[in-house]
Amino acid sequence: MTLYHYIGAALILVFITVIGLYSGKRVKSANDFSGGSKKAGAGIVTGSIIGTLVGGASTIGTAQLAFNYGFSAWWFTLGAGLGCLTLGLFFAKPLYESGIQTLPEVFSREFGRRSGVAATVLTSVGSFLSIVSQVLSGIALVAVVGGMDRIPATFLTIALMLVYVVFGGVWGAGMVGIAKTLLMYAGLGICLVAAVAFQGGFGAFTLPGDRYFNLFARGLAVDLGAGLSLVLGVLTTQTYIQAAISAKSLRASRIGIFLSAVLIPIMGIPGIYVGMYMKLHRPDVPSASVMPLFILENLPPVVAGMILAVLLVALVGTGAGISLGISSMFVKDIYKQFINKNPGDKRTLVVSRLVIVVVLLAAALFTFGDMGSLILGWSFMSMGLRGAVAFVPLCAVLFFPGKIARGAAFISMLVSPVLVLIGKLLINAGLMSKAIDPLFPAIGGSVLIFVVGYVYSRKHPATPTAMPHDLK
Repeated sequence: MTLYHYIGAALILVFITVIGLYSGKRVKSANDFSGGSKKAGAGIVTGSIIGTLVGGASTIGTAQLAFNYGFSAWWFTLGAGLGCLTLGLFFAKPLYESGIQTLPEVFSREFGRRSGVAATVLTSVGSFLSIVSQVLSGIALVAVVGGMDRIPATFLTIALMLVYVVFGGVWGAGMVGIAKTLLMYAGLGICLVAAVAFQGGFGAFTLPGDRYFNLFARGLAVDLGAGLSLVLGVLTTQTYIQAAISAKSLRASRIGIFLSAVLIPIMGIPGIYVGMYMKLHRPDVPSASVMPLFILENLPPVVAGMILAVLLVALVGTGAGISLGISSMFVKDIYKQFINKNPGDKRTLVVSRLVIVVVLLAAALFTFGDMGSLILGWSFMSMGLRGAVAFVPLCAVLFFPGKIARGAAFISMLVSPVLVLIGKLLINAGLMSKAIDPLFPAIGGSVLIFVVGYVYSRKHPATPTAMPHDLK
């Protein structure tokens, strides 16, 4: 990094910080902060979704996996795009018209308070792992590229996340997300053009086709499992649902979601070609560093500094946006239910922001010591873990209201993530084939529990449900 690199990076960081601070002026109430006021246009919806979905895994992580497996690395952004498409086609309308603000609120209405609490806690655990992963990725980027020690790199990453979202909530995530999306397309587009041009064209990537130009290079079940994890993760993560229901109309919500479905998969392509370029020219470098190294070594210093800062903002935005989702669930489904049933608007806003601060500081603590590498490894399961907990219950609420016994949802929410963890442990111990993604038996177990719950409710028609008429 030279002075010119730092100048380019500073320009981007100052620009993003100013937008984050400006968006805070749009927040006049707790509903504005969480998205409950329904004022967001399609652009804010798109910005919120892309701003939290496209992070380290979509950029640095995609290049890292492409370094070893080529187009198999596309499944993260491709799966995310398919998840957005599914959300827009089938889930956006019933969620938007339900009048809910959080995902656990849906479960509380249909299956009772304990199911809502279980969903809040378990989906937050999966989301928290993603935040830790983004913090770790940010630390690696800042420490390696910026030459910072681990502790100042950690606090710089956390500070940027706080500025990104704590002042503006959904407005901060959305407005900065729009700016970030435009910058990401410009920066990643430059990387794609540079990689292809320096290599001599798309046809000059002379790597084994069965491995590097095969969407299923890691195995059919493994790659399909990865894609399914992203689809289910999008459908069951508070952050993305929050973006969808924050829109000023259902039409604006769907337009924003469908734009995300189109734009997100495209963002994976540059990382793939950068990874393959580095495999051909720098096969000895650590795979996690291929994207930053490519930028530093092949682009003009000011431009390189700007793109590296955009990558940092991508990491920051994902972590910040997910922390906003955890905050919304905690305030709505824990704080207002068990701690303070009638808080004032200002108190609610303060608590929402305080929860974000606590979550991000906790994530920073988890990156210290030996826990860092362990949490990073488990964080790849975070999308699947959220999907295992909430996907089948969500489908039951939206498409089979009043037909499933309450206990089935609660049992499913407890059993499904346990099945995912057991599957992961069996794979690590060599007792289960890596070709079987733990998410498949977890979803299968959840479906079985709900079938039993359906049969039970048919035999016992008096089994109470709490489904309101406004959830169509």
